[in-house]
Amino acid sequence: MKETKENSVREAWILCLILGLVMINFPFIHIFNTDQMILGIPVLILYFLIGWPASIAVIWLFVRNLEAGSADSPDEHMDNDSSR
Repeated sequence: MKETKENSVREAWILCLILGLVMINFPFIHIFNTDQMILGIPVLILYFLIGWPASIAVIWLFVRNLEAGSADSPDEHMDNDSSR
């Protein structure tokens, strides 16, 4: 089966979803759920305060890369639309 750009984008979004779900499930929550504090902030709260914006930044970079790739090759989208 030939890999198309649309399939690879779909797989990348699924990977982002899975990584996000893993990030907020038991193994990682258990690792960071300690009595220790960093700068007076519990480690678990700090994990969420850093992890959430980091995941948003990764998704933003991914979308920006997709938009830049689609702007580089507008003829490719025209060819796909005309073949439908």
